[in-house]
Amino acid sequence: MKKYYDLIDQTFDFPNAEFEVKSNHLNFNGVNLMNIIEEHGTPLKLTYLPKISEKIQAAKSFFDKAIKKKKYNGSYTYCYCTKSNHFSFVLEEALKNDIHIETSSAYDISIVETLYEKGLITKDTYIICNGYKRPHYLKKITELLNAGFKNCLPILDNLMELDYYDQHVEKPFNMGMRLAADEEPNFEFYTSRLGIRYSDVLDYYQNRITGKSKGKLKMLHYFINTGIKDSAYYWSELSRFMYKYCELKKICPDLTAVDIGGGFPVKNSLHFEYDYAYMAEQIVENIQWICKKNSIEDPDIFTEFGSYTVAESGATIYSVLDQKLQNDKEKWYMMDGSFITHMPDVWGLNSKFIMLPVNLWDNHFHRVNIGGLTCDSMDYYDSEAHVSEVFLPIIEKNQTMYFGFFHTGAYQESLGGYGGIQHCLIPAPKHILVERDDNGKVVTRVFAEEQSSEQMMKILGYH
Repeated sequence: MKKYYDLIDQTFDFPNAEFEVKSNHLNFNGVNLMNIIEEHGTPLKLTYLPKISEKIQAAKSFFDKAIKKKKYNGSYTYCYCTKSNHFSFVLEEALKNDIHIETSSAYDISIVETLYEKGLITKDTYIICNGYKRPHYLKKITELLNAGFKNCLPILDNLMELDYYDQHVEKPFNMGMRLAADEEPNFEFYTSRLGIRYSDVLDYYQNRITGKSKGKLKMLHYFINTGIKDSAYYWSELSRFMYKYCELKKICPDLTAVDIGGGFPVKNSLHFEYDYAYMAEQIVENIQWICKKNSIEDPDIFTEFGSYTVAESGATIYSVLDQKLQNDKEKWYMMDGSFITHMPDVWGLNSKFIMLPVNLWDNHFHRVNIGGLTCDSMDYYDSEAHVSEVFLPIIEKNQTMYFGFFHTGAYQESLGGYGGIQHCLIPAPKHILVERDDNGKVVTRVFAEEQSSEQMMKILGYH
């Protein structure tokens, strides 16, 4: 029987720039995970902050090179979707890279205000305000506009939203409009519930905006839920959107920008293949071709990358508490955490993450299922993307195996209800931030200790 390392080495492109094994221990972005486990224990969430900047710089490079190669006359602007991960350490790292922000709720604006107070953004920073807006969100956007945030762009999501701004914003302001994209053919609904219908756009501009509103329409926005993919569906929707942009631009000289909502994909397998540079070039080329065909100047391009920005910085580490053999054929590794509470995408959306052991790479391997701590039958993980079954090292007597799920940095905390009450009162795990100092040495700091019983009792009203 082969060692576990042989299985991975022969099945995947391994090792790679992100994962390698040294002295029988897994390294993640050059960080020895066993050293962190020995110091902090498990279950453990960690965020490797330099990865965030790496992803941003890569995307900027892809678009900048495409613009230069195609002699495209518009600019490129990178926006981070705060909804993917709202934590301060994420925004602080991302904003080191001259980026801008996309928001989804009133409480995002509170984050914007705090970032401004700390000097991390300026009133020139683009704040792209998306989503269907409740009164509190409308009020907070208006406060930013009245405070002089000249690049705060409310994106109109319905035909009534503009009424509030015209009543409460004191001076002329810039804004955008979201178009309701058609969903993929296999989706439950044909057209997105968000945005304004294509058939309403021209009439709405002529009868409600031009000459009648304080708002100048600067941006047209659309969002593809499944992200940027090299598919007939994606290119069809992009083309449809750009033809509408050109049509509107002919009667709206203020219109200068397009916002390509829906981000680059995230690696969810060691088999992952995606040509980011090619896709950026194709987006630029398609926009340019359609504009040239319609005698329209190239628009400035904005993108909103959330998961792409932050997902690959995250990892969630567990240990195996026990082994159970059920039905004489189902081998279970019982872990010291829960998928339902720690990684809800696994349970709710059947999402897959890269899963690898941290130690025991020289051991033989076998097929297993992984069980979570809750009493719910759905708290399990039984197959990795692109692989029919989960294989992990055999655990010999007196050995403890540690393993991790990687690229878990987007959405898991917010979907899991970070800091609140979770299924079976499973506590939120300890969270570690991993950085590098000026000499490249790994430095860790504790962002949050494991959730305590006292915190839970207070939320539940017992204290």
